[in-house]
Amino acid sequence: MDAMTPEQMVSRLLYRDGLMLVIDKPAGMAVHNGPKGGVCLQDHFDALRFGLPRSPGLAHRLDRDTSGCLVLGRHRKALAQLGKLFRTGAIDKTYWAVVEGAPSADEGEIDMPLGRLDATIGWWMKHDPAGQPAVTRWQVMGRGPEGLTWLALEPLTGRTHQLRVHCAEMGWPIVGDAIYGTAPRTGGPALQLHARDIVVPLYKSRAPIRASAPVPPHMRERLTACGWQGEESVLPGGRVNEAAADAAQ
Repeated sequence: MDAMTPEQMVSRLLYRDGLMLVIDKPAGMAVHNGPKGGVCLQDHFDALRFGLPRSPGLAHRLDRDTSGCLVLGRHRKALAQLGKLFRTGAIDKTYWAVVEGAPSADEGEIDMPLGRLDATIGWWMKHDPAGQPAVTRWQVMGRGPEGLTWLALEPLTGRTHQLRVHCAEMGWPIVGDAIYGTAPRTGGPALQLHARDIVVPLYKSRAPIRASAPVPPHMRERLTACGWQGEESVLPGGRVNEAAADAAQ
């Protein structure tokens, strides 16, 4: 993905207060510089200072090809606080995915430890009974033609590529996954995985902060085929899209 202008970066803001920001990460752009360099999202954080002396920092990560809610801390103290919330599992995250295949049940939980596939090929992961615990809760949101299914995925742990490996191991790989699924390395559909909803209990005396990222263009066709009816679709737990309200704060 090409670089963004400051205006384009600001337009992706979903939530803002004195401690944190939530932005809508575009698919196809790494959040930080990798060993090969290139343009990354972090290069554009200066546009999100909003009067503070330093740019915000990443409170967590999303894969290059995953879109949606990304949390930033506005200064070191905020980043430390957010980092603790992520490490302890206090932050609720819901991803939407379109998968190949049809789970027989309508909801369930995947408890499948993960480990490195090979220390020589970076961050690729595999199911490893001796690996780190990894648990994902899932719910069918809709079923479509050609064996496609719309899932809501809630990672209860935060392992690298957890959702992608778990779905693939269950026999329903995420559409567009060229590492763990059936997509070709080039020329296939974009990864159908979107960080839809995040809930951050940042303040003791206030309700948790909720933000939702709109469905990206590359996922709309398949989600619609699975029953999605636009941005008023209800999220798991009865929540509706609150991105507009959060961005206004």
